[in-house]
Amino acid sequence: MGSDSKELLGIEPLELRFPFETKKQISCSMQLTNRTDDYIAFKVKTTSPKKYCVRPNSGIVPPRSTSDVIVTMQAQKEAPPDMQCKDKFLLQSVIVGEGTSARDITGEMFTKESGNVVDEVKLKVVYVPPPKPPSPVHEGSEEGSPPRPSLSGGSNLNYQEMQMSRESDEPPLFSAVKAQKDQEDLTSETSALISRLTEERNSAIQQNNKLREELDLVRREISKQKGGFSFVFVVAIALLGIVLGFIMKR
Repeated sequence: MGSDSKELLGIEPLELRFPFETKKQISCSMQLTNRTDDYIAFKVKTTSPKKYCVRPNSGIVPPRSTSDVIVTMQAQKEAPPDMQCKDKFLLQSVIVGEGTSARDITGEMFTKESGNVVDEVKLKVVYVPPPKPPSPVHEGSEEGSPPRPSLSGGSNLNYQEMQMSRESDEPPLFSAVKAQKDQEDLTSETSALISRLTEERNSAIQQNNKLREELDLVRREISKQKGGFSFVFVVAIALLGIVLGFIMKR
């Protein structure tokens, strides 16, 4: 961007700083500020579109207002050498007419052929170690904002369109709490089932012992009989044996 170019949107910060951790999705945000009296359309591109998601990846910033953009890096299997990242982002902005909506934004609006004055700002990606208590005091580099990068170099970078990130992903903390709650519910249900089965087993044992006593009593009565006995009595003995056999199977 030349010195005579008009700065359409203020961007804070000018570096996308990710507290890098492997196998973890990480997000950072930047704020776009429109200090003009015009409506400004913007679009975000990156050299690694499959690695990042942006919400929103394009939009309208009304006059004298701000808009927040969330950049999410997908979980990485391993850290790069020396924690250096070569990914770059490009934020393009143009003046549009009042009443223009985000749906009206097209890629052609940000080309030289459109005749629009396109403001372009490059953003670096910086990996920083995740904070660990006690937090160390950073020196020097944290003071002030880095200078706005020049667009004179690196024109051969292949910036590509971004895709809107899905809102269905649960934050890691929410997922962990939910998993713990599910585990607690499962443990409670298992304990209740074991307790109920124990009670049923004890009850079955008591019924089995009682029927054994009754069967022994009936057998003793039969042995005392000198003559025959009625058909009903025979049926009762058979039924008692069937019930006892059923309980023994349980």
